[in-house]
Amino acid sequence: MLTHYFSDPVMLDLIQRTPAAAYLDCLSAELVATGYKPTTIQRYLRSAAHVSYWQRLRGRSLTELDPVCIEEFKRHLPRCQCKAFRRINDYDVRGARKLLQYLQQTEVVAAEHQPDPVTTQPPLFVEFCDWMRQHHGTRETTLETYRRTIVDALITLGTATHDFNAAALRTFVLDRAGRHGRCQARVIITALRAFVRHLMATGRCQVGLDAAIPSIAGWRLAALPRYLHAADVERILSACDTTTVAGARDHAILLLLSRLGLRAGDIYALRLGDLDWKQATVGVLGKSRRKTQLPLPQEVGDAVLHYLKVRPAVRSDHLFLRVASPVGPFAKNGAAVSDIVERALHRAGVNACYKGAHVLRHSAATSLLAEGASLESIAVLLRHRSLDTTAHYAKVDMKRLGKLAQPWPEVSPC
Repeated sequence: MLTHYFSDPVMLDLIQRTPAAAYLDCLSAELVATGYKPTTIQRYLRSAAHVSYWQRLRGRSLTELDPVCIEEFKRHLPRCQCKAFRRINDYDVRGARKLLQYLQQTEVVAAEHQPDPVTTQPPLFVEFCDWMRQHHGTRETTLETYRRTIVDALITLGTATHDFNAAALRTFVLDRAGRHGRCQARVIITALRAFVRHLMATGRCQVGLDAAIPSIAGWRLAALPRYLHAADVERILSACDTTTVAGARDHAILLLLSRLGLRAGDIYALRLGDLDWKQATVGVLGKSRRKTQLPLPQEVGDAVLHYLKVRPAVRSDHLFLRVASPVGPFAKNGAAVSDIVERALHRAGVNACYKGAHVLRHSAATSLLAEGASLESIAVLLRHRSLDTTAHYAKVDMKRLGKLAQPWPEVSPC
């Protein structure tokens, strides 16, 4: 396979005589499988051969390669005198690291010891996470959001949870919440309340102690929903260049967000097997791991199908993938999906105060309401447990609200 990337017989012969030669065919296959371009693979293979050649020059075997060696190799590059390997660029270090990763995966060299993140967390928090997964279907992103508050509480209040009392909890909440804005303060309160309820359920603290945790002052349905007008949504969709892989992917994602009201986390969780083309449905794994079958409109289905035709052929069952190498699924926190929405807003020239993926979910709801859909049907689409949550969107239905408006006392109607 090396002959596919190196046509120069001198360079090919040099590479084949390096200690890394025995592993380069398999390494190149790994790089192909993760979506790297041939030119990038060629550079990585060349730098992998370079680091192995340099390692031999200093009297060390390839099995001794480790992260320290890679850093030493990086310092070697500016003064490199290794025959045909003198050319220096960013690919030299990247290719060396790719070789090291492959050798670690195949156990040719010992893998770098990484501390187990579970063992570094307090046992009470680890048990809380297991309990939340089992009884509430809580996602890892939510647990990670809770982690800072709960670990902080265990450090501040101690691990003797039977000694927790109302005064200590209130003092902790008021101190931590006072350092942040309203949104982050609510996260702190929600996390601590969930943890205390877990302690109560497992008999580790006084029953009813969760009621001692104060709430942030607020008024239900006080704020208006964040949404875009239907014309702006169409401009965003039209601005996607569907002739490219990235454009086809973004167009399909934006349609799922704006037509079905999916969340950013829903987009990440979608798998190829979630699409049922015969029934024209898509299975969405929402909050609390509830699986829901949603209808797949023709427009959305066509966009997803177009993307699948140009989707990178890699070993991943995630529906949507990164375009840049290494090709693979998005990050779990959903930030990549919100970045796609923000870039789409910029391309379309839509000036919006709210640029995250959730703005399209709100836009889907308000658009359906404007078209005459009932709150019940919108609640089903958005997968709201309570109709009160969906009622938030009724405040932007100006036509219906106008019928309810009463003339001001002692003022003649216009």
